[in-house]
Amino acid sequence: MKEDNAPSFDEVDVVTTGTCGVMSGTAAILNFIVSEPGEFIRADKVYLNGVPAYAGPCPNEWLGEVDVILHGTSHSINDEGYGGGFLLKDIMEGKSVDVRVESVDGKTIENTITKSDINRAQIIGSRMAFKNYTAFINPNSEAVSSIFAATPLEGNLSGLTFSGCGDLNPLENDLPHNVIKTGKKVLLNDAEAFILGDGTRSNPQKPNLMLSGDLTQMDSYYFGGFKTGQGGEIFNTVAIPIPVLNEEIYNNLLICDSDVTLPVADIKGRHLPLAETNYYELWGTYDLRPQYDRAKCSVCDSCEVENVCPTNAFSNQRLDLSRCFGCGMCANFCSHDAFDMNTGSVDLKINEKDVNIPIICRQSDRLRANKLSLKLKKMIKSGEFKL
Repeated sequence: MKEDNAPSFDEVDVVTTGTCGVMSGTAAILNFIVSEPGEFIRADKVYLNGVPAYAGPCPNEWLGEVDVILHGTSHSINDEGYGGGFLLKDIMEGKSVDVRVESVDGKTIENTITKSDINRAQIIGSRMAFKNYTAFINPNSEAVSSIFAATPLEGNLSGLTFSGCGDLNPLENDLPHNVIKTGKKVLLNDAEAFILGDGTRSNPQKPNLMLSGDLTQMDSYYFGGFKTGQGGEIFNTVAIPIPVLNEEIYNNLLICDSDVTLPVADIKGRHLPLAETNYYELWGTYDLRPQYDRAKCSVCDSCEVENVCPTNAFSNQRLDLSRCFGCGMCANFCSHDAFDMNTGSVDLKINEKDVNIPIICRQSDRLRANKLSLKLKKMIKSGEFKL
């Protein structure tokens, strides 16, 4: 389509779309056993690997089990960089999780659980699959810590960070919500899920969705923790099919990255945009993953890449591409150029001055978004996913 070779309306039955990025409004409802029945009345406080979870709403009185609501943005009391997103990924990868329960009758129960001990696990996303987002810069002199950057964003327009998958985004391809409606089936992290309705703070100009799916059916590749300047966050991947029922729906699908604009805002005031760009300028033909040359690694006493990698994809001089998010932080922070990745730069006019600002961090991943969208296409063709 980008080469002016789009199939005609009569040739298209359905188009699959996708997005992947940090989605703060993610929570999990979990139920699991922590002791024999009768050992405590009910839970008051619950910690999973140090991450606080909220007990209830069901009290499970004297049953030895707990219901909890875990926020994807909750941070461990022991490690600010570890939070709900990393915890949920650990659970789904089968790792052991330390549980601490403080009961209303003053008892402390400690245990270890794994995925097999969890009776029920449901993801509720209060704000997901945003219709793209915003880019951020720091025109101030001092660095600013924010959830919108993997590390404190240095000042004097030294770098740009952004979110959004551009023309892959589901809502960008169905602005009137002709087919993306309450009750529609989607893929959330490779598991069948459903749209519960509009997400919180959704509006016609900036829509997002409320989604829900079974955590135990999800693929941990598509979700996990993402470290930011304000601690751990969580990313998810969503794919949504758009049946081409009429020409209006078809025409909406012809949108390209260059058509999708986004504001560039001061990281200290996202309500005050400073400029505007588009997703072609941000994604273009730039690299989606880094190339790592281990021979150039100087084995620093304190590896800057290990420190700044938002998904912990780099450790012990090894890059785990299954955990890599393609954010670009490694290439922009390794002082020995062991990582080769062109993340690009963008030309902007700020306060009547023309500036070129390097893109140093992406908080969305087009590789995962496209991968899940293509998988959804195969599932539809095989009959595994019913429209």
